[in-house]
Amino acid sequence: MVGHGEAVFMLNCPNGPPILRESYGFGRSDVARIQAILTDHLAALCAEWREIHGHY
Repeated sequence: MVGHGEAVFMLNCPNGPPILRESYGFGRSDVARIQAILTDHLAALCAEWREIHGHY
C-alpha cells in the first residue's frame, strides 16, 4: 500500500514520460510505481487535461 504523501509529476503531454518534480512521504518504490501507473494512463490523463485546461 502506498504511504501517505504527496508527489507532483510533470506529465510532458502528449508523449511523456512523466517526470517527478517533487515528492514528500513516499519511498522510491512508491514513486516508481506511481510513475509507472501515470505512464500507463498518460494518453487518458493528457486528454482530460486538455478537456479541462485547453491546449497549452
